[in-house]
Amino acid sequence: MTVIVFSLLLVVTSPVTRAAPQADVLETRTILPPAHAYAGWPTVARRRDGTLWVVWSGGREAHVCPFGQVLAMTSADNGQTWTWPRVLLDSAIDDRDSAVVETATGALLVTTFTSLAYEQLMARFPDDDPRRVRWSAVHNRLDASGRLAERGEWLLRSTDGGTTWSARLPTLVNSPHGPIQLSDGRLLYAGKELWTPAGRIGVCESHDDGLTWRWLAEIPSRPGDTVKDGYHELHAVETRDGRILVQIRNHNKQNAGETLQTESDDGGHTWTTPHAIGVWGLPSHLLALRGGRILMTYGYRRQPFGNQARLSADHGRTWSDPMTISADGVSGDLGYPSTVEQPDGQLITIWYEKPAHGPATLRQATWRITE
Repeated sequence: MTVIVFSLLLVVTSPVTRAAPQADVLETRTILPPAHAYAGWPTVARRRDGTLWVVWSGGREAHVCPFGQVLAMTSADNGQTWTWPRVLLDSAIDDRDSAVVETATGALLVTTFTSLAYEQLMARFPDDDPRRVRWSAVHNRLDASGRLAERGEWLLRSTDGGTTWSARLPTLVNSPHGPIQLSDGRLLYAGKELWTPAGRIGVCESHDDGLTWRWLAEIPSRPGDTVKDGYHELHAVETRDGRILVQIRNHNKQNAGETLQTESDDGGHTWTTPHAIGVWGLPSHLLALRGGRILMTYGYRRQPFGNQARLSADHGRTWSDPMTISADGVSGDLGYPSTVEQPDGQLITIWYEKPAHGPATLRQATWRITE
């Protein structure tokens, strides 16, 4: 009898371990046509009809230059083939990071921002540098006041599935992966004011399907941190328990190069002080999976250069160990991954990457989570 009881106790009290989630990468490939111009900072979205959209800043000569355009491709076969790149916006200065989201009405929203950061580089070119001629030809299409007027945070809107697009609509903030739609119907845009003295981070909301935006709340800073130079490139997700998470690219001395997180439990009106979550890598994209877990994907800009992902099963309170999506990059000029979930549970992640030879391009991984 004693032996039987002892055996039962061993069964009951033995610890049960569960394997950490892993990324089972089924395929990785380049999706831009060969010899296409430098491409950066993409976002992928899946429409309710199954069509995939990817938008990015393309037509470029380099990471920073005056040639940037907003481009898009679509796929009707789960990313196996893509349409030829199409220019959605080409302003008189640099059009940068681009995001796409489908709203509940079926409208497509594409966000971007315009920048004059290339001016600092151009000022250092020697007089005989051939880039000076090319860049000046773009730069001088407008005078100084006209160029400043072109800077802004913008949104394009389509109500016919992307056939036609609105003129640029101003938004109050920008972030690489754009706004999200909340369960109450509002559009929420977590981002940063780019061209104001304060450079605040916070959230804006739209009640008219993206046509207009109003400031909702500022996100506080952590004691000792600076916002204007230290906090960048936010993204949000709504959790199944009704909270909203926002993650922040951090360049402050404390937790430099890590992702910070802040939360709201009142619909975005107030926010907790940003805190570290133990993740080196940035910027992140957040996705609510159908099963209720949250997936974050982010660039990993140190060796092995690539992209990683983590899971949260408790609505963003804790995060898993990293899962490797890619680890074959040749430099830190890569990242900004974003992810969609397919009906069969497979995931598609798209990012940009500068190879050893040739311009930066768009890469895609099809993968699934195993445990």
